[in-house]
Amino acid sequence: MSGAPVSGAGISGSGISGSGILGLILAGGLSRRMGGGDKPLRTLSGRTLLARVAERLAPQCGGGLALSANGDPARFRSVFAGRVLPDTVPDHPGPLAGILAGMEAAAALPGLTHVASVPGDAPFLPHDFVARLAGAAAAEGKSIALAASGERRHFTSALWPVALREDLRDWLTRGERRVGGFIERHGAAVAIWPAEPLDPFLNLNAPEDLAAAEALLARRP
Repeated sequence: MSGAPVSGAGISGSGISGSGILGLILAGGLSRRMGGGDKPLRTLSGRTLLARVAERLAPQCGGGLALSANGDPARFRSVFAGRVLPDTVPDHPGPLAGILAGMEAAAALPGLTHVASVPGDAPFLPHDFVARLAGAAAAEGKSIALAASGERRHFTSALWPVALREDLRDWLTRGERRVGGFIERHGAAVAIWPAEPLDPFLNLNAPEDLAAAEALLARRP
């Protein structure tokens, strides 16, 4: 897939400016299936998953990159130069807390209107991810846009308007945690990618997934 240029103009005529998008890599999970620790710091063919995701997302987001993660941020410094954002709500309520932290960080900077979130274990992220989400949001008249591949929707691979941050904070404060529930609350456009021959949103959740990805790269770098 070809890369999508980022400029001050609207992406693909969507009216959403690439320079106004903060890229957010979600790395706050407990990684139980991978054996614990920071899954994005696992290596795939000699490079961390985090480095691979950042390399694909950065050219698409003119507002820079941030990482959603709790704990000591120093553990990411050798592979990630952007900001590390801890949750701004208590009790670690999951991915929506990271998305809220990204929205609030973006709101504090001039000109940022959207956050493009991706999980930190998706190293094959498409190069046209942000452009196609922005185009889908404009075409369907929705504030949120999310990615899908094949028959599966990827709720954390999505484009979020910063303007929803107060409603999201209220949602979390009420004890709601479901990403899909918040998306249903506002509605979302969907951009679909083919899942074959390689699903660009493939998540590496377990050691066997990492081994399969290693074998895949050995066949087709």
